[in-house]
Amino acid sequence: MTVIIKLLNQFNPSSGDGWFFFWALALVGLISTALFVERFLTVYLKANIDAEKFSSDVIALIKKGDLKSAHKLADDLSDKAVAYVFGRALKVAVGMEYIDYRNIQNAVDEASLEIIPKLTKRTSWLQFFANVSTLLGLTGTIFGLILSFEALAVGGASGSEGLAMGISTAMLTTLCGLFVAIPSMFGFSLINDKTNQILADIDEHAVKLINQITGSK
Repeated sequence: MTVIIKLLNQFNPSSGDGWFFFWALALVGLISTALFVERFLTVYLKANIDAEKFSSDVIALIKKGDLKSAHKLADDLSDKAVAYVFGRALKVAVGMEYIDYRNIQNAVDEASLEIIPKLTKRTSWLQFFANVSTLLGLTGTIFGLILSFEALAVGGASGSEGLAMGISTAMLTTLCGLFVAIPSMFGFSLINDKTNQILADIDEHAVKLINQITGSK
C-alpha cells in the first residue's frame, strides 16, 4: 500500500522532476485499456459465434435442399465472422441455376479477405503499447539514476535527499511501466488467440460449406 501511495504521489509535479514519465505512462495505459475494450467487444462479442452449431444448422438446411433458408439464417447473423462468410457463399449459390464450385470458392475467399482485416485491425497496437510502456519505464529509470549521480556530486543533506528522490524515481517508473506493459501484453495475447480461433473456424467450416453446396467429396 505504501508503494502505491508513493506511486500516486509521483504524478504531482512538485514531487520531483520525473513526474512527466508517470503522466506519459498513464496516457499509454489509458489508450491501451480503451483499445483492449474495443477489440474485446468486437472479437469476443460481436464477431464470435458457436461455429460448430451454426455450421451444423446451415448444413442441415442445405441437405434438405433449402438454400434460401440457409442463406437467411446466415444473413440474419451477418455481423458474426463465420456467418458473414457463409452468407456470401450462400447468396451466390441461391442465385445460380447450376452450382459452380469456383464461384462459391471465390465468394468465400472474397468474404474472408473482407472480414480478416476487421478482426485483426489495431490488435498489434496492444503489443506496441506494451513495448512503449516498458521503454518509458526504462527511460524513467535512467533519468532517475542521472538525478542520483548528480545528487552524489552535490553531497551534504541536499545531496542525500536528491539521491533518495532519484532512486525513488528510477524504481517507481520501472514499476509503473510494468503495471502498464503486463496487462497490455496479456490483452494482446487474449485478443490475438481468439482472433486466430475465429479465422481457423472460418477455414474449417467454409470448406465443409463449399463441399456441401457443390456436392464435392
